[in-house]
Amino acid sequence: MRTDRTVRDLWYKDAIVYGLDVETFADGDGDGVGDFKGLTERLGYLAGLGVSCLWLMPFYPTPNRDNGYDITDYYDVDPRLGTLGDFVQFSHEAKGYGLRVVVDLVLNHTSDEHPWFQAARKDPKSPYRDWYVWAKKKPPHPEKGVVFPGVQKTIWTWDRAARAYYYHRFYDFQPDLNVTTPAVREEMQRIMGFWLQLGVSGFRVDAAPFLIESYGVPGHEKDDPFVHLKEMHDFLSWREGDAVMLAEANVGTDKLLDYFGDGDRMQLLYNFPVNQQLFLALVRGEAAPLVKALKELPPLPEAGQWATFLRNADEIDLGRLSDEERAEVYAACGPEKSMQLYDRGVRRRLAPMLNGDSRKIALAFSLLFSLPGTPIVYYGDELGMGDDLSLPERNSVRTPMQWSGEVNGGFSTAPRDKLVRPVISGGPYGYENLNVVWAQRDLDSTLNKVERLMRTYKQCPELGWGKWRTVEADSPAVLAHRSDWRNESILVVHNLGQSPCTVTLKDAAEEPTRVVELISDGAYQDILDTAHPILLEGYGYRWFRLAGKGRPD
Repeated sequence: MRTDRTVRDLWYKDAIVYGLDVETFADGDGDGVGDFKGLTERLGYLAGLGVSCLWLMPFYPTPNRDNGYDITDYYDVDPRLGTLGDFVQFSHEAKGYGLRVVVDLVLNHTSDEHPWFQAARKDPKSPYRDWYVWAKKKPPHPEKGVVFPGVQKTIWTWDRAARAYYYHRFYDFQPDLNVTTPAVREEMQRIMGFWLQLGVSGFRVDAAPFLIESYGVPGHEKDDPFVHLKEMHDFLSWREGDAVMLAEANVGTDKLLDYFGDGDRMQLLYNFPVNQQLFLALVRGEAAPLVKALKELPPLPEAGQWATFLRNADEIDLGRLSDEERAEVYAACGPEKSMQLYDRGVRRRLAPMLNGDSRKIALAFSLLFSLPGTPIVYYGDELGMGDDLSLPERNSVRTPMQWSGEVNGGFSTAPRDKLVRPVISGGPYGYENLNVVWAQRDLDSTLNKVERLMRTYKQCPELGWGKWRTVEADSPAVLAHRSDWRNESILVVHNLGQSPCTVTLKDAAEEPTRVVELISDGAYQDILDTAHPILLEGYGYRWFRLAGKGRPD
């Protein structure tokens, strides 16, 4: 039993996180927009699936020009989604199901309609003037560093009222906050404290590298930006000892540890390097890219953890692959220009990217739940939901959840033209053929495979807590790795190729060790020990416990 205080405080080490957008998950009042009432009614589904933590994308008041990431009030709920009372009721019900809640912390920028920015632009003597970054003259190379190439043209925009340029890493309607201003950092802590008081267990820190930068602020070029992350961590630890921060930081491998510090900054970090190489490995049918990425990961402090993911609410970012490698992934996963985005990524859902191949989709989920780190599932991917490429930019993967074959996929009873976004209809990914009700009845559905993987993952704390290493296999298509924790070990093998193979592992254990199979993609003949040849079907996977190491068979 894991009962010591360290394990309790580090609950995220073996959590299963489920990311969702309230407005597209479930509509409880029939107005066409998802809301907290609808989400609360679906908590039983999430708990039954095996989820232990929910990550909610922004639900604050917003003009909604960037899926809620343009915020006008950090202390309230968007009226379309409910009230603060609805949020508290949701938080209470989630706790009753044993579900923790992590919310998006979007503090790099506000909406240009936020009262802070409106006050700052209208009066140079306003106390909010220094909450943003201004320049009297347009800085050189204003197009350098745009986040959305092809859509965004500059990071500096002229404001007539302020008679100055304001800085924005993202869209021009999202002016950056100036983190070097003490009052801004104090306000950030108040926001965190407010939502902690309402029952959340932590925050996903949006755009962490841009949150802490002091670009454009004279006199702060040599500041240590990571001091701000430590301040946030210290505040969080003081207010709620086991609360966490999950940072979105797509940076080079050499910079990853900066976001963890000595365990006194972020607790979790999205594993972008592994994510990009995972898709390259799947496309090639070779383990080498993934093995290389895993071996290049730096060792983490005790409290640190990777956040492993297949898909999120944005494009699949392939920006750190070489041009040739990116072209390989494009050709297999998003060959048409309309499927690509920002000259770096793919704007498709997981299932279409893998050509709807149920074996390959199951393999991807087996990788998700067994690779080092805490797994994060993007809503609807457990069904194999598709995308709507007629929607602009990243909205293609942000369509309503498909609950049933009823009108609007059971998402809402509103007329179709009132929906926040169209539900995918028709074809193999349409709600008529792909929905929760149908998938729960089909024992071989992606949903039921994912549920079985979740259940097995929960029985294997070694995967979240253990020390891991790759294991040498005599097939280039096979990835094998082992995790050890408290005298217990899990061995996992994956065949990334489409053809069956028989593989022998060269260093799975110091000597042949008896194994017990926990889960696989099909019925296989038992193997005796770690020296025994292992049969794998195309895109097959097998999880083993090394027996006799402290846990009874």
